[in-house]
Amino acid sequence: MFTAMTTLPHSEPAGSARRARELKTMGAMLRLYCRAHHQPAGASLCRDCAALQDYAQRRLERCIFGDAKPTCANCTVHCYSAKMRESVRQVMRWAGPRMLLRHPVLAIYHLLDGRRRT
Repeated sequence: MFTAMTTLPHSEPAGSARRARELKTMGAMLRLYCRAHHQPAGASLCRDCAALQDYAQRRLERCIFGDAKPTCANCTVHCYSAKMRESVRQVMRWAGPRMLLRHPVLAIYHLLDGRRRT
């Protein structure tokens, strides 16, 4: 007999799942960028890219909007320092187009999140 799937009580709310996906997307972009510009394939992130990933994670965890957080490009409050914001722009500018081939699901979700109204 077919039974309907139920949501487990420990599942995350949709907003925090989106923030986790945003962090995963940032990590994927950083790995693509670092592998092409700093580290050989299979190596971990270089010191600068690892620092940028840690910084992005801290900013995401401390976002004042919480689970209602818009994408950073659509945010009214820019919590990144100017230097880090420029570093993230550089990574996203290079890795963004490549995400469609390497991580298509994350890329499409990122594009949809960017068009979502808060």
